[in-house]
Parts: sequence; C-alpha cells; structure tokens
Amino acid sequence: MPIAVDIDVMLARRKMSVGELADRVGITPANLAVLRNGRAKAVRFATLAALCEVLNCQPGGLLRW
Repeated sequence: MPIAVDIDVMLARRKMSVGELADRVGITPANLAVLRNGRAKAVRFATLAALCEVLNCQPGGLLRW
C-alpha cells in the first residue's frame, strides 16, 4: 500500500491556495503538484518540515499509510 499525501485536505482546512503554499514553502507549484498527486518517489525532510510549519501541522497530518 503506498503512502498517501493529504496536502489538499490541509489546504482546504487552512483556506490556502496551492500557489500560496508553494510560495511560502519555497518550492515550485510543479513540485508541489508532484507531491499532491502522489507521484513523488521521495520528499526531503526540509521540505516536509517547511510544509508542516506553513500548514501548522505534524507530518502525520500530511502523510498516511
């Protein structure tokens, strides 16, 4: 079973756009789309930490198995 990324859920809860999240995290919208669509083979801890900081959540709020 693959790991699912629930960035869309957090975006909806925070009423934040994909573009705003990408800007605040410091990644391109294209790279964020790869994460959102489950096509990423890996994610850097620095990126995960930045996502969690901006979305005010824990890694478990974004990732599930």
